[in-house]
Amino acid sequence: MKLQTAAIALLSLMAMPSARAAETTTMIGSKPMLTYEDVRKVAPALEAYTQNRLLGDVWKRPGLAPRDRSIITLAALIARNQTIEMPYHFNLALDNGVKPREISEIITHLAFYAGWANAMSAVAVAKEVFAARHIGADQLPAAAVTLLPIDEAAEAQRATFVQQQFGTAFPGVVQYTTDVLFRDLWLRPDLAPRDRSLVTISALIANGQTAQLTPHLNRAMDNGLTQTEASEAITQLAFYVGWPNVFSAMPVAKDVFAKRPR
Repeated sequence: MKLQTAAIALLSLMAMPSARAAETTTMIGSKPMLTYEDVRKVAPALEAYTQNRLLGDVWKRPGLAPRDRSIITLAALIARNQTIEMPYHFNLALDNGVKPREISEIITHLAFYAGWANAMSAVAVAKEVFAARHIGADQLPAAAVTLLPIDEAAEAQRATFVQQQFGTAFPGVVQYTTDVLFRDLWLRPDLAPRDRSLVTISALIANGQTAQLTPHLNRAMDNGLTQTEASEAITQLAFYVGWPNVFSAMPVAKDVFAKRPR
């Protein structure tokens, strides 16, 4: 129902006459949102696929909740710095039950996994969406929080492996990986570990970084992501990051699935 409502809102937005283009531009900065009419003038088949296959089919597939589909899509857009669709998807995510504090944490998390500049671009868009929906500081996570408990044994094993592999050549990266990523960022409580993992694997696939996919997909499944949900996440990503990136990820994911205990 929430997706249908958001889709109707998007259809209304896309049906706006060109006289309102300036209003749309103001909402999201220098990149005006395209209307369905705009797309039809250039690529009528793309407009049909958008309505019929993407919004009318993919987003309604079972096996993955609309909330998760929103998290995956936001992660992909932020990781690839594709701001033109962010206003719609930030709003859809909120309608699908992603909390403002979770969106804040998704952006913060992706600063580390997709780069600071990409996160800042997302901040610029989200700021306008939050303002329009009267989302204030009281709905956002604090900078300093009480961290989640850590699995000391697992973290010690991870840190030892990374230190042995890279500590001599890249001591700074190894230090920040331990101190900032795994003993701080991953333990922030306003985004569940499963959802952090979902954001991370979505960003890795979005940017074709399959070398990191095996440990993070295993971590995601340790954090509660099911094989069905992982499969559906990759299906969702095919439409947002392209078939080549997904086909590069599928053999890695298949290998992870095969080696997981049943």
